[in-house]
Amino acid sequence: MKVVRPASLADLPRLVELVAGAGASLTSLPPDRERLAARIAASEASFAGRSERADETYLFVLEDLPTGRLAGTCGIDAAVGLRQAWVSYRVGLAVHASQELGVFTQTPTLFLSNDHTGQSELCSLLLHPEFRQGGLGALLSKSRFLFMAEHRERFAAKVIAELRGVMDASGHSPFWEGLGRHFFSMDFSRADYLTGIGRKSFVAELMPKYPLYTKLLSAEAQAVIGQTHADTVPARRLLEQEGLRYEGLVDIFDAGPVIECAVEDVSAIRRSRRLATRVGPRVGETRWLVSNTGFADFRALLVEGGPEGDAFGLPESVLAALGVKSGDPVRAVALSPADRHG
Repeated sequence: MKVVRPASLADLPRLVELVAGAGASLTSLPPDRERLAARIAASEASFAGRSERADETYLFVLEDLPTGRLAGTCGIDAAVGLRQAWVSYRVGLAVHASQELGVFTQTPTLFLSNDHTGQSELCSLLLHPEFRQGGLGALLSKSRFLFMAEHRERFAAKVIAELRGVMDASGHSPFWEGLGRHFFSMDFSRADYLTGIGRKSFVAELMPKYPLYTKLLSAEAQAVIGQTHADTVPARRLLEQEGLRYEGLVDIFDAGPVIECAVEDVSAIRRSRRLATRVGPRVGETRWLVSNTGFADFRALLVEGGPEGDAFGLPESVLAALGVKSGDPVRAVALSPADRHG
């Protein structure tokens, strides 16, 4: 049985192992023990109610209960950009016309934007390759929506996700080479590192304040604007199933897309409901994502079969894994057949 729960400092050695062995490099999940410890500590402070709004961050892990191994991790930042500016590029269009010359041109542009300041961000999604089957990706990603639905007051009206942009196996980013390198005397990896430790605002200080014409960039840089890294495509697909969409904002470093949605329109949040529990058999063959209604003791898992009326019959082992007893409420949402492959 695999359960999503809040991360704790006791998880640090296993989280370091997970990040190092997953073959991925995420800005918010560096393979660095000290920074991962700080990330967990910030999450624990948020779950304990000790954080200011600008610092609220929630980090979860997916634990394989029989072995104690961590299969994945995911997170939510409650409100981005309230401490350091949250900067992105908005893709626009400049139109130039001359009736006298018979010229009409449309040129894509990029300009710095702080449009997502204060919004909630889905982040730090990482699932070990060995566990990328059986719907565990859906469990890890979508469990956050049950947490948000149950604790709606802690999150903004809109939720966003900044997806990884295109780069090769050596970390070479065509967009950075075509644009960022001209304004920063550093490699992409260094700029990415500074972003990961919350120093993204330096970009606004060094980048030009006027719109940039993308036609001045290399063809390689133009081609990746708004495109998603191949390893991130499954995560994007899961979020798009929930209603998040690309609305023309991209990351300032690798031009990966930012997808967004009003929280109330997220499918899993809108369709989830509270149900009473009882010890008993489940009904049907639909797969459900089920969580308790706790905060610091939040738990979520997948079950086969669903509720009957307003009651969800669950085995005692599942109730125990959720930390609830018969009669306690849970929040649940049915998953689609496509989620089995997520």
